[in-house]
Amino acid sequence: MHSHSHLDVLDRINTAIEEAKLVFAKYSSGVIAAEYKAAHDPVTKADKELDAVLRKTLLREGEGWLSEERTDDLSRLGYERVWIVDPLDGTREFIAGIPEFCFSIAYVEGGKPIAGGICNPATNEVFVGSLQTGVTYNGRAVHASQRQELSGALVLASRSETSRGEWEQFQKAPFKVQAVGSVAYKLARVAAGLADATFTLSPKHEWDIAGGAALVLSAGGHIQLLDGSELICNCRQPIVSGLIACGPLLKDELTKLLASHVAITRAQA
Repeated sequence: MHSHSHLDVLDRINTAIEEAKLVFAKYSSGVIAAEYKAAHDPVTKADKELDAVLRKTLLREGEGWLSEERTDDLSRLGYERVWIVDPLDGTREFIAGIPEFCFSIAYVEGGKPIAGGICNPATNEVFVGSLQTGVTYNGRAVHASQRQELSGALVLASRSETSRGEWEQFQKAPFKVQAVGSVAYKLARVAAGLADATFTLSPKHEWDIAGGAALVLSAGGHIQLLDGSELICNCRQPIVSGLIACGPLLKDELTKLLASHVAITRAQA
């Protein structure tokens, strides 16, 4: 991607975040009504209105679109460049009044997430970046953690996975576990070096992870699927089995630690 178009993409991401903030300001966390989709996932009026403003601000001719809140007609598969968006990742936390939710935006080219933006409007945190420019956190340049070993590391866990007991197997692990809502927000915090790693043990859609993955990679961090393969976005079935994100020096130790879980998962599949 040429640098001028890269800057145009980042400019669109920044503008979209500001527009989304204006929309979000009309809503109050913890006191909003929710409907429930087929898979018992909540959706609010805020989700739908945020989707509309993000699409209007980001999308240009010759680009595809994949969003949690819009029917996927697969037309995106005909485009090299695609926006993958979750207008409000962490809707359950938003409904509950827990300030762990965000707008998540990814720009994907040839299946690779190359630029992204994530904003937590409750805490007024903004993470934006690209492979060419690196990442900023509230306007300040940041990098992924350079920690060299898991001992003492801060690992962010899925709030829902921990409530289901899926993280009990890591009670004796050498790292500190902190449960946080919204996988996109967790990935953004890893990108900014505010945490050393995160991983998800349950399947995720591309819109959950693409924006955060773009930021982690742009901040010099490491991203891979739970089975060790590379993350490829804009797939026909936009879902992955699980994701690992960490500072670059932790990938070998973390992958080794999780290998037994992957083996168990495969055996059960």
